[in-house]
Amino acid sequence: MPETLLGFDYGTVRIGVALGQTVTGTAKPLTTLACRNGQPDWTAIGRLIAEWQPRRLVVGLPLQLDASEQEMTGRARRFGNQLKGRYNLPVEMVDERLTSREAEAELAAKGGKFDKAGIDALAAALILQSWLDRHSP
Repeated sequence: MPETLLGFDYGTVRIGVALGQTVTGTAKPLTTLACRNGQPDWTAIGRLIAEWQPRRLVVGLPLQLDASEQEMTGRARRFGNQLKGRYNLPVEMVDERLTSREAEAELAAKGGKFDKAGIDALAAALILQSWLDRHSP
């Protein structure tokens, strides 16, 4: 059954958000949400979930290059747990190593506007795309 998904690149300043579809197997940047004092804007996230009605949420898990955890790993896990608790949706954690650098390179190659918000939304799309690539038929 086709599913709509939302992907998140969690940060303490901004959260990149992407939209994906299992029927097409593709993800695209959707928006970037500001955090206040390191806290997600739950109202804005709730609006996105109400609007897009995803069946699943995907959150990037920041790991070191050697796959060890770092401070942000725990924060991203906590964010994923909060999403699951607030919206009662399945949450998948996906290794996000180097997605921000990949997003920067992709924007630079396209001559796109090189702002941090754009990078975060594109990083969320890359995270979600990696999940779709592993779970598509």
